[in-house]
Amino acid sequence: MSDHPIEAHVRFDTHPAHTSAVTATLTGTHHRAAQALLAARGFQNFDEHTMVLARIDHEEPYWAHQATHALHAEGITTEITPRLREAIDEEWTWANYPMHWLTRAEVREVSNAAQAIYDDIRHGRLIIHAHAHDGWTTVAIGTYLDGGTVALHGENHLRSIADRLESPAQALASFQRLHGDAVRPGPAPMTDIEQQTAQARTSLRSPDTTQAPAAPRVERVPSYEADPGDHETLLNDFFTENNDWEKYRTWEDHTTVATHESLTLRILFDHEAGPRDPRWTIAAYESPVSERMWHMTLTPTVPAPVVKSLLGALGNGDVWETALGSPTTDKQIAEAAQPLTAAGWRSAVDGHSLRWNTQQGDVGVQFDTFAAHNPHSPLHAWSLWAGPDINSPTWAIHASACTPAGLLADLAEELAHGTGTRQPRSGQPRRVKQIASSGPAAPLPPLSTRLRR
Repeated sequence: MSDHPIEAHVRFDTHPAHTSAVTATLTGTHHRAAQALLAARGFQNFDEHTMVLARIDHEEPYWAHQATHALHAEGITTEITPRLREAIDEEWTWANYPMHWLTRAEVREVSNAAQAIYDDIRHGRLIIHAHAHDGWTTVAIGTYLDGGTVALHGENHLRSIADRLESPAQALASFQRLHGDAVRPGPAPMTDIEQQTAQARTSLRSPDTTQAPAAPRVERVPSYEADPGDHETLLNDFFTENNDWEKYRTWEDHTTVATHESLTLRILFDHEAGPRDPRWTIAAYESPVSERMWHMTLTPTVPAPVVKSLLGALGNGDVWETALGSPTTDKQIAEAAQPLTAAGWRSAVDGHSLRWNTQQGDVGVQFDTFAAHNPHSPLHAWSLWAGPDINSPTWAIHASACTPAGLLADLAEELAHGTGTRQPRSGQPRRVKQIASSGPAAPLPPLSTRLRR
């Protein structure tokens, strides 16, 4: 501590309206000295005697605690409220953190680097020329005012510098070739977390719940991650756009049946289907009185762009015509999966199944050879899904063996290249109650050696 204490006092507390943000109330004759020290550590002025620390990584309690040490070294007294002390002593982790092998200190180091990039963009030190969504996250090209062009990857606490480039012009040209029509000028729209952080810096009041809610923000994502939307509206639009289809309600009020004028293709729509039950059942027949040739089911959670792609193919007509009992050949399987292989999806043989997945494994298509050759098997010949795995999907489409390859190829094309929208997901941290140790941390190996595991 300084030999000459400064006449200033700082009281740290949790932000009244934002979960992790921290406020600092400054008093005393020389409170401006404390103000300068806190500004250098990320605090922003709210008014003459109040500052706010709001970060995109939700680590404000930790960094506020570090700030108290710097203030003590200058002879400034501090106070930490009990509720902020509880937040400081509480360890937590991000849900589904992608670099699960990192220690808590290393995770904080990654987040702090992302915070530095965010601050550089916010304060105009890093100019973003263009951005795009690469199918998984936001990527961008920017140049620092003091020189140096960088390629950025990720959002919020996971944004990082993926590459350092020599020429802004060459970097932009390469970025355009790589991402094509997805490229947009300037920085990406603020994420939910960035919006919440900006609000915390400018307001100490909770949002006014008496006001009408703001229109929800949406983000563009791959089709298989899009929101399901309103399937009933999609069904009604289908009838409007295809006058060769008729609909009628059955004696069960919760069911609508749509029939093609040929009487050989039918859609059954269950208005009350549960989350894992079939909402759509599509069936084709060789004649109005024949046995079913092929069928397909969709859960209520199938994303709207995927449903629209399927309905568009059904409206087109020629992709679903096939001969009764037509066997599934290697050629038909290759035709159905061609958009996936062309897009670089991984293919693998798993027992009696052929499977195609993205590199991340969060969406897949499977053809079960056993089910295809055993019509009475309870297994599905074709399965399309997204989520943790095929047994616990977020959504699923199942189809029988004789489903037309052209129809499956249209769906595969949508999964491989289509996009849609969804309301952004919060990405809030999952808190785990653990009292932080006050002992010194063990020395860490260089972070650069651990990020690429």
